[in-house]
Order: sequence, then structure tokens, then C-alpha cells
Amino acid sequence: MATAGSLATVVSEQPVTSVGLFDLTRQRDRLGVRIEARIDDVLKHGQFILGPEVEELERNLAQFAGARHAIGVSSGRDALTMAMMALGVGPGDAVFVPGFTFSASAASIAPLGAEPVFVDVDANTFNMDPSSLETAIAAVEAEGRLNPKVVMPVDLYGLPADYATISGIAARHGMRVLADAAQSFGGQVGNKHVGTLAPITATSFYPTKPLGAYGDGGAIFTEDDELAEAVKMIRTHGRQGDGDEALRIGMTGRLDTIQAAVLLVKLEAFGEELVRRRQVAAAYTEQLSGSFATPRIPDLFESAWALYTIRVADRDRVREKLARAGVGTGLFYRVALHRHPAFAQWAPEGLELPVTERLVQEVLSLPIHGDIEDREIAFVAEQLREAAG
Repeated sequence: MATAGSLATVVSEQPVTSVGLFDLTRQRDRLGVRIEARIDDVLKHGQFILGPEVEELERNLAQFAGARHAIGVSSGRDALTMAMMALGVGPGDAVFVPGFTFSASAASIAPLGAEPVFVDVDANTFNMDPSSLETAIAAVEAEGRLNPKVVMPVDLYGLPADYATISGIAARHGMRVLADAAQSFGGQVGNKHVGTLAPITATSFYPTKPLGAYGDGGAIFTEDDELAEAVKMIRTHGRQGDGDEALRIGMTGRLDTIQAAVLLVKLEAFGEELVRRRQVAAAYTEQLSGSFATPRIPDLFESAWALYTIRVADRDRVREKLARAGVGTGLFYRVALHRHPAFAQWAPEGLELPVTERLVQEVLSLPIHGDIEDREIAFVAEQLREAAG
């Protein structure tokens, strides 16, 4: 049996009859008393905006990631927009983004007057394909209408993108790299953690992320003092410190203190939960390899395993059968970015992203979290084999 504050692989002796895609209740049972105590502290001191817990969390996040600066903000999408504002992105600029990701990656660009340029992804990692990036940059430069400004790789499902290669490409074309790490906080490449793999990194604390709040939240990481100062100004209406003079265009982008209090407790348990997520992923891979296209993790890379995603033929039929068997699954993502009506104006006629177009028909995400039991993993694998068979 699990004890308060600890992870365990066996929680109940009852037969497994269903497994949801996400389950936050077990984590709540483990950490709830400590979380409620931290929230109560906030209610007592009453500093609900940028209270002391926000600064404490920023210090702890920076220490965890090995980053110089961590700035708490209102959401993962706001983090992307604020990071681009700090980089000076504006009208006439091109921001290169993978076509296979959540809509927020592209939608965060539009308010600045810049344009997303869609890039295909690698068939093995699902992350931005450097060769497709080179092709997209060449096309933008040849047209001459937009200024190539920023490359925004997305660390899909928790796996960091190939920042070494992408950064080299960006540097040759005079661009900066912004890491969309909404799903990958806790991942790493070699001994470098997410938050330090790009000049500026944005992450999300949406409740179902590996490190999730009890509402919206996010953070921006950077080694650059000037970028950090710019982000801090942008998140509070463009003001500096306690002054009321707007020194630059800003937004209301602050992480509220109660969410910081929740995250402080969850961050203490985060390392242990990451270990368990990796154990769960390994168990799935062992049980499903040979029958399904399971995730591939390059050497020296560590995923945060926000999602465990396989590729399945006749995916929608399989998913329907799994639902009837009591297995929750997710489709992340079923529509390529350049096929979204909201982004049609930025999708040139004849744009081809063949890997992206294939993945949206095949990907299926299975239940994974820090408290899932081994027998639940076995149940999911068994039901999946039956559904596909």
C-alpha cells in the first residue's frame, strides 16, 4: 500500500477494470496535506500576486534546472509570447515552428504581428526535423518577404529536441532559438537539463503536465540577464520594479502565489515522480515492442515522459475499442498546424509536411503518471494488443 508522501507501484488489490489517461487524485492523496498547508500560508499573509512563494519557487526551479534565471508566469502559452517579446519579435518576422504540435505554439506568435512558418518533424522523435528547417529557411529567404527571426522547437511528449543541430542552423542564419518546453520540464540531454538547452526556454505548469499546478501557470528560463529583466518587465505591464511607468509594451503575465505554493510542494516530489515515469515508459516499451511502434529516445537524451505515445495502424478503431475496454487514451495531435482554420493564412498552397500528415493519423497516447501501478500498465498493454488484433 502507498503511504502519504511516497510513490508505490501497488495501491489496491481490487481487479483492474479501467485506467484513465490522467489521474491526479493519487498525487493529491500523497501531497494534499502539505499543499493545503502551503496554500493556507498564502491565505494568511494575503500577498496573492508575486508573493514570497513565487520568488521561492523561482529559486527552486532555477536550481533544479541548473539555470541562471527562472521567472514564473501565467501560462505556457503566455510564456512563449513573452519570451518572443523579450527577443524583439514583431511584424515582418518569421518564427519557425513544427507542424506537429499543439495549436498554442503557433497561436503565441500571431499577436506579435509575426508569422509562423511550419516545419516538418522527424519520424522517430516527432520533434522538429533539422533538414526540413533548412528547407523552410531557404524558402523564406528566397521569397524575401519575411525576416527569419526565431526558431521554436517543441519538445514533444517530454523529449528534448535536437538543440545542438538546430542551434547551429539558427546561428548560421542570424536567428535565436526559443525552446517550447511545455511538456519537457524534467528532461535532459547529457548533463544539461531542460531550461538550459536554448538561450530562452518556456514551459507550462498546466495540471496534467509532469510538473503541474492546480490551474494555469508557466515559467521562462534563461542564462541571459538582459532577457530575464525584459521578461520580468513584460509580465507586469512593462513596468520595472515598483514603478508605474511603462518602459515597454507588456502584459498581465504573472504566476499567482497560490499556484506557486502548490508547485513548491510538487517540485519537492518531482524527482521521484520522474523516476517513476521513466519506469512506466520502460515497462510499456518492454511489453509493446515488436507489436507497435514505440517511442525512440536518442542516446544521451532523457524524456520527462509527459505522454507515452505509440503509432498504431487503424488508430481510431483501436482507440474506440480501448475506450469500451476501460482504457483512456489521447490524440496529441489529430490536426497538423497548417490544417487548422485559424492558421490557414500562413499555410502556403502546396505546403507538404509528409511526416506530420502521417503522424496525425497514427499517434495514440497511453496512460502515464507517477502513481500508475504495474498491474495497470499490464492491463493497458493487454487491452491494446486485443484491440489492435
